Amino acid sequence: MSLELISFKLCPYVQRSVITLLYKEVPFDITYIDLNNPPEWFQEISPLGKVPVLKVNGAVLFESAVINEYIDETTGSPLHPTDPLLRAQNRAWIEYFSTMLMTQFQMVNAETEEAFEARKSDMLSQIQRLESQLGSGPYFNGQDFSLADTAAAPIFTRMVLMNERLNYFDPATAPHFDQWGQTLLAMPAVKNSVVDDFDELYIHFMKNMGSYISSRI
Repeated sequence: MSLELISFKLCPYVQRSVITLLYKEVPFDITYIDLNNPPEWFQEISPLGKVPVLKVNGAVLFESAVINEYIDETTGSPLHPTDPLLRAQNRAWIEYFSTMLMTQFQMVNAETEEAFEARKSDMLSQIQRLESQLGSGPYFNGQDFSLADTAAAPIFTRMVLMNERLNYFDPATAPHFDQWGQTLLAMPAVKNSVVDDFDELYIHFMKNMGSYISSRI
């Protein structure tokens, strides 16, 4: 099976799929594009004009949750829970993590202090709701690493860089959430899921958004 992942270096949704591929030790190629100036061939194969796109022996899949489930179903031991109810609950939380990623982006993109504070409040509320869901870990489902973990890890990758500069999250207020994040960030599959200069690129991205936080980074 030939797998090619089409990526943008800062995209958290692509990172989800890279984590899954790396964790399951699946060989793949990755092609980076500039989403601000996408090549014509990409526009032809991506119905939504977004990454990730996964080419499977030439066929095309899009949307990170769909891509991850395909990878999971066709390679190695499954990362999705076998129990139908728990699997459905995990799918629902994966959507919740997508909402958190959007809130995170809105924090970066907020044009005014008022807008930033509103999005920060949203993020902290989302963290607290998640904190009440988490047990003793180390993963979302306890002892078993899952696709829910691959979907959440990009939140922490970006959160560390943001919080070092904006100091908006106190780990003591959500210890289970914080420990879960530390566990994920220490995993080789997560560490190696971004480009070597990711930190520099993401900081540059935040500084050059022309948003409220650009002057604070």
